Amino acid sequence: MKAAFLMWKNTRMIILAAVCAAIYSSALIAFKTAIPLIPGITEVRVANIFPMVFGMLFGPAGAWGTGIGNLIGDIFGGTLGPTSIPGFLGNFLLGYLPYTMWTTFFPFAERSREWRSERWRSWVSYILIAFISSAACAVVISIAVDALGIVPYAILTKIITFNDTIASWIGVLLFISVYGVTRQQLGLFWADVMDESDIGSPIAGTVGAWLVAMASIFGLLGGMMTGLPTTTIGWVCTLAIIIGSLLL
Repeated sequence: MKAAFLMWKNTRMIILAAVCAAIYSSALIAFKTAIPLIPGITEVRVANIFPMVFGMLFGPAGAWGTGIGNLIGDIFGGTLGPTSIPGFLGNFLLGYLPYTMWTTFFPFAERSREWRSERWRSWVSYILIAFISSAACAVVISIAVDALGIVPYAILTKIITFNDTIASWIGVLLFISVYGVTRQQLGLFWADVMDESDIGSPIAGTVGAWLVAMASIFGLLGGMMTGLPTTTIGWVCTLAIIIGSLLL
């Protein structure tokens, strides 16, 4: 989490966050009413090919850009409301968890922040983290929407997770096509832009990664596995996701 705050003193990271927010919000607005799933709440989000790509390429700038971009999309898409706050947090996690879990989610994690297409570990990590970050986003947003009495938690978590996971998996095609250019030619890979001292190394990163993973999966499927109320599961898992994210 250290890099997510210290990036704001880096001019290039701030610019990258603004660019990510502009791209993401533009895509959200353009496809806002294309295929609505729950009018005013969620739709088939073509734009969601971007969050994980932004997070992997631009680190915390991608995370902030995704969260801010979603908020801008709500404002200009006509869906600004109480759900926009959890929407900001959930979309922030879509960009935040990929780059933080990439080197902490053992035994699947990579040892470096780099993407290597020839390594099976990179592909497995991408697939798993895409699902976990999507589920985490779904749990955080859905429990707030349920609390407002808009859409039941158990239904919305499934929709958002499926929607975001598929989009993130498709997004790997975009990621591998621009990774080399972004890092080697443009020099904009987040770990190269930020000072290593500002990035830091989380002491309990692996604990945080697994806490997020377990809370996200249990928040998604816990209602079917236990007799506990889904809302209770949702609140507990949301708290666990937030704590785990702070440890990353």
